[in-house]
Amino acid sequence: MAEIVTIGLDIAKSVFQVHGVDAAGQVVVRRQLRRSHVLKFFAGLAPCVVGVEACATSHYWSRQLQALGHDVKLMPPSYVKPYVKRQKNDMADAEAICEAVTRPTMRFVETKTPEQQSVLMLHRIRLMLVCQRTMLSNTIRAHMAEFGIVAPIGRRGLEELLAVLSDVDDERVPAMARDCLVAVAEQLLLVKGKILDMDRRIAACHLLATALVATVPDPRAFASARNFAAWIGLVPKQNSSGGKERLGGITKQGNRYLRSMLTVGALAVIRYAERHGTKRPWIMKLLARRPTKVAAVALANKMARMAWAIMAKGERYREPVVVAA
Repeated sequence: MAEIVTIGLDIAKSVFQVHGVDAAGQVVVRRQLRRSHVLKFFAGLAPCVVGVEACATSHYWSRQLQALGHDVKLMPPSYVKPYVKRQKNDMADAEAICEAVTRPTMRFVETKTPEQQSVLMLHRIRLMLVCQRTMLSNTIRAHMAEFGIVAPIGRRGLEELLAVLSDVDDERVPAMARDCLVAVAEQLLLVKGKILDMDRRIAACHLLATALVATVPDPRAFASARNFAAWIGLVPKQNSSGGKERLGGITKQGNRYLRSMLTVGALAVIRYAERHGTKRPWIMKLLARRPTKVAAVALANKMARMAWAIMAKGERYREPVVVAA
């Protein structure tokens, strides 16, 4: 059997698909592997390039295969999809991965360490709990409205509804409905407590900083700060043709969580600047000619570029010097 130099591995929960080629691009192996046989199969191969889609469990398998001496390259699934020739199935996916990993212009995802995945898990579980908090709050509001009890939006309005539920003498809410909504309210309080606990853990090492470090194992994988901002999705969407440039809203590609965190942080900076002034006069000039949210995206883009420079070059942030008028 010819020596395998490149393998496309389509990972799954139980059944994995392998597509391997030699130096001439000829297919050497095409087979299915059960989960328990994957490491045994790769342990018997000479070190080679293994392409894997960056999806669920991909970082785990990357670490395992790297330990066996293989050069594992993770790729975004959206970049692999164009190489699927016809119908989608495991065999076609593995072949597409094998072809995509050899492309000189392909962009890869750095493998995360267990520690980085642990920090990222903290952020993701917190985000899930925040969504659950919103869902539970809306549930209470919607069901209370069925009995004609409507409260203002925001935290205070929700507290008013919870006060109504705690008042057993309030006859507007039937007993059965009250019992059901009290159970939802108890779940809401539990979720809020978990979020507060996670916020304390994250705040101890800074929220956005930990998210950046956990999501971007190697900032040098990006050629420039602009590439990093584009990966997060903070650059205009292009629809240019025939030499005519057409720019729209932001692309919203890449990491949604980082983009959200940077944008929220930028909005906070802008609100503070509007009330108390700022050392960055360009923000005020931008606000004078652009809407607040457009300015926030511009600032988020700048923050992303600064974060990349700090991580890639190992420097410290330097506060801008106030220039006298």
